[in-house]
Amino acid sequence: MTKILITAAGSYGDVAPYTGLGARLRDAGHEVALATHDTYAPLVQAAGLEFRRLPADPRTRRPGTTGQAQPAAPGDKRALMRQAAAFIKELGGGIADAAHEDTGLLLLSATTAPLGHHLAEALDIPSLDLPLVPSAPTGDFAPVVSGGRSLGRWGNRAAGRLSLRIIDRLYADATRDLRARLGLPPATPHTVRRRTEAAGRPVLHGFSEVLLPRPADWRTGLDVVGNWWPWHAPDAQLPDLVEDFLAAGPPPVFLGFGSMAGGDGERLSTLAAAALRRAKVRGILQSGWAGLTTRRAPEHTDLLTLGDIPHALLFPRMSAVVHHCGAGTTAAGLRAGVPAVPVPVTADQPFWAARLASLGAATAPIPFADLSAENAVARLADAVTQAVTSPARRDHATEAARRLATEDGAGEVVKAVGRLGG
Repeated sequence: MTKILITAAGSYGDVAPYTGLGARLRDAGHEVALATHDTYAPLVQAAGLEFRRLPADPRTRRPGTTGQAQPAAPGDKRALMRQAAAFIKELGGGIADAAHEDTGLLLLSATTAPLGHHLAEALDIPSLDLPLVPSAPTGDFAPVVSGGRSLGRWGNRAAGRLSLRIIDRLYADATRDLRARLGLPPATPHTVRRRTEAAGRPVLHGFSEVLLPRPADWRTGLDVVGNWWPWHAPDAQLPDLVEDFLAAGPPPVFLGFGSMAGGDGERLSTLAAAALRRAKVRGILQSGWAGLTTRRAPEHTDLLTLGDIPHALLFPRMSAVVHHCGAGTTAAGLRAGVPAVPVPVTADQPFWAARLASLGAATAPIPFADLSAENAVARLADAVTQAVTSPARRDHATEAARRLATEDGAGEVVKAVGRLGG
């Protein structure tokens, strides 16, 4: 038995997969704590894991402000970089507190790994990187945050190396402060990253090769093991309100933007209602950070608004899913075997949207910015119609779901922990 600390930070999709992974490790006999933001404490504790707090909760106030954090516009790259650096610096101030003296192993998300490596060095314990997205340079594709457009094999690799240097800069201040606090000699993020790469340490990626095959030019030790699914109670069921709605007509279309589009709920709710009505389908809106609601369309009785409900329970009952293409939501849609309408907003979402479309399990992506165009209702309605009525898309989604069902990403992590001596 090993005392394991998992660290994960960001939005729901950045954190929830580690609750299911932590539960599997606990079932394998390990003592597991998950350090993340206060927002997710109930989810962590419900999974039977010890909760430890990390600062910089995206759903609460930023330091020095009196209101909730307002995201930068997706196209404002400088503002996004400033927000990311501030988030990381605050996170670095608390990550050292998450580990206890008896911690024997650190499992690190992509966001926390550049900080967790210093913590592992100071405690002289092993760590294992468990990212949900690929970050190592490859000729197969450009960095996932670059929008999904290939630059050719040489260009993709060069862009990948540049992306890592940008990440190094984002972590520079946090690294300096954290190493000083831990009593470690000064070292830049670039130095520590190169040292880690040279050691050939294993990195297990929590996505499926069904969606993105492992690049052949990756070094040995960079493995793609399959998804880790958010934990939910084995006996969990959909609320009666949802079951009643589902029983009242044909399978509806899901529409949600997760942690995206905060403060834009009124406009998006009106647009969604109009598009679903035009497509002549029933719909379920998940409120999310945007605050989607049917309040603006009380006459549309074929719409239902929900809060947080596990996608694993809801998606298999849908005729199609319209979403922002976060890594977790993308995988959940494929797992359910339902076609998708990708509406990517920012970061890695255009990349996953393109991957879904390339599988034939989704319509052509509609960039979120295009939902402000005059033809947005007609365009979204047309995409929904395509997703619902195309047998080929449903067949591709069903085949992807069949292949995903054969994978056990969490089991691969359990084996890796065993190889590390846990």
